[in-house]
Amino acid sequence: MSAHEKTEQDVPEQKTILVEFEPGDPENPRNWPEWRKWSIVAAITLVDLTVSWGASGFSPATMKFEKSFNISAEVGVLGLSLYVLGLAMGPMTLAPLSEYFGRTLLYIVPYGIFLLFLLGTALVTNLGGFLVLRILSGMFASVTIANFGGTIADMWPRHEVGPPMSLFLWAAVSGSPSGYFLMSFVAQTRGWRDVFWALLGICGGSWLILTVVLVAFKNETRHGTLLRRRAARMRKERPSEADIIDVPEAMRAKSVGQLSKTTLTRPFRFLATEAIIIFCALYNGYLYGLSFLFNGAFSLVFGPKGYGFNIIGVGLTFLGLVVGVCIGPVVNIWQERYYQRRIRQGRGSSIDAANEAGKEEDVYKNIPEARVQLGKVAAVTLPISLWWFAWTSPAEYNIHWIVPVLATALFGFSFYTLILMTYMYAEDAYMVFSASALAGIGLVRNIAGGTFPLFGNQMFENEGYNWAGTILAGLAMLLIPIPFVLDRYGAALRARSPWAREHMD
Repeated sequence: MSAHEKTEQDVPEQKTILVEFEPGDPENPRNWPEWRKWSIVAAITLVDLTVSWGASGFSPATMKFEKSFNISAEVGVLGLSLYVLGLAMGPMTLAPLSEYFGRTLLYIVPYGIFLLFLLGTALVTNLGGFLVLRILSGMFASVTIANFGGTIADMWPRHEVGPPMSLFLWAAVSGSPSGYFLMSFVAQTRGWRDVFWALLGICGGSWLILTVVLVAFKNETRHGTLLRRRAARMRKERPSEADIIDVPEAMRAKSVGQLSKTTLTRPFRFLATEAIIIFCALYNGYLYGLSFLFNGAFSLVFGPKGYGFNIIGVGLTFLGLVVGVCIGPVVNIWQERYYQRRIRQGRGSSIDAANEAGKEEDVYKNIPEARVQLGKVAAVTLPISLWWFAWTSPAEYNIHWIVPVLATALFGFSFYTLILMTYMYAEDAYMVFSASALAGIGLVRNIAGGTFPLFGNQMFENEGYNWAGTILAGLAMLLIPIPFVLDRYGAALRARSPWAREHMD
């Protein structure tokens, strides 16, 4: 019997050969070399950036698009909103399919279909077709949202997911402002269709890189898929034992009905009953809503009606957000070190025992509350950044444009830090149920991201830049208690949850 098999005798006459990963198994993605793991993360992170570029990259060309189809600004913004709403819908249908086909196929094929829709968007000649293509583009571009958290969990144990998740969420957060910045150069000098041709070239190149990394180098990471493939090989090699070779129950493929029911219903159950998920969804929804609302608001504040910048000039102001987001991962090094100190306290010899047993998830304490320390700072700096932006924006006050841009940098830092805090807290709190927990959060996040732009411009024009920004800052102040509540009462909230309670130390 090989080192990868276990014999189970529940009934004396029945012997089942279970195919599992043993400690040190080289085919287990958690035992792969770090360079191999990080090459996968880098390729998927690049694709994740382009997913956001597909949304906000359209925004600089909105006015030219409106003139081309002779439509109002309210209709023109649908080009952004429908794509982001597609991002909300996609994971609900794509995520279950990875159970059958593995993660590689669920990255490569849907994103390849997205490229076809992107091509159609560049060529379409009627408004209805354009809007349909935009929502379909968002649905099929959502592959990273549906899969990346699972990919990281495939390759690292719970206590080591911080750095790769930090990079992934950096891409998710910085994608919107950096996409506007990049495509502003195309939108200024070319037509709106050229923006989509440029996106097609960038996204196509990213897809090729991802395909090489995942397919050419055989970097499938889903444990159940790898074990089922191993079991299939063993059945061919040992036909006399084919009927008794199987994988553990948790790794067996479930029916489409079972998977769809879980995927479609459980995120809503979490959103309706889990206080932790409600808190995290509120922050995610509000922050992503603001990030896409800013696509229109910046055009007003810094464009011809404000500081008088052209399209490229407005695009350059988004660098303030990008810089703030980029500061986030650097400062997060402190948060990660704090977290590692907390989870290592008080375990002593149990660490060695767990390591010898190959139970990586049992090595350290599970303390989601250790994730929120930097988030408490960001919760305070978020409304400060919005107040700052609100009352330094109008050009008639003779305030230099760099002042509100600095405010957006503080917003970018707060945005990234709070998104990272909520994702990591939810993942630690729910562990094996984290896919459903994060799906619920992601659903609210992208619905808000798609709906906020629909009223953002009207709010800034009707209420004035000062008071519109003040309203946004006031709402942010209502969210300040969330990380403090999670820090103090998080353990009690988890103890009341049937989903989170079983993962408490």
